[in-house]
Amino acid sequence: MSDWKSFWESDHSIYVNSRHKNVHCRDIARHIAAFVPSAAARVLDYGCGEQVHADQVAGSAAQLLLCDSSAPVRAALERRFAGNARIKVLSPNALEAEPDNSIELIVANSVIQYLTPAEFDHSLALWRRLLTPNGTLIVADVIPPGVGTATDVTALLRYAARNGFLLAALAGLARTALSPYRKLRRTIGIAQYAQGEFLEKLAAAGYVAERLPYNFEHNPGRMTFRARLR
Repeated sequence: MSDWKSFWESDHSIYVNSRHKNVHCRDIARHIAAFVPSAAARVLDYGCGEQVHADQVAGSAAQLLLCDSSAPVRAALERRFAGNARIKVLSPNALEAEPDNSIELIVANSVIQYLTPAEFDHSLALWRRLLTPNGTLIVADVIPPGVGTATDVTALLRYAARNGFLLAALAGLARTALSPYRKLRRTIGIAQYAQGEFLEKLAAAGYVAERLPYNFEHNPGRMTFRARLR
């Protein structure tokens, strides 16, 4: 396993148990739903992962596009939401065929840290093409320099204690220490951006952006940004 795409397509254990996945997906779905501008909106969850509560977002929109690079993840989402006409599962290649100016809200949560600079630039250009003129882009869980493993561990344990899976989280951290995730993070790394640097990158790509006062994810040391087309 030599890259992040291979990791996400593998049988990884990023969630310590089913309760962790459930509460995490529930909380992210609530955050996304809060930004849906109207019941007529089309929404894109880019790099959605195993979003088992996508129906909560779809319930407040006309259509929810779930895009993920992992074929096993897409297959699981298609099975789970086969009866929901508002949810459409797409590969990144299929997303490229979506019409210009056709999506009111795009959310990329906990995605860009796994993208190379070239991949992120491509994504910013794609999202700009897909957004409606008054659309909104949310980029969440951006990691600033200096926020490392110790901060991640503390944030996870606090989240686990609040949500009833602390013992599982402790066991999961022990597994993660020996997992491909830790090895990949050490060898190829993850992308980190200072707040000012990230705002400049969004501006250079044609967006006007601001940092929100909270992060979508449970880790308050990371950042969430809201952007609109300039």
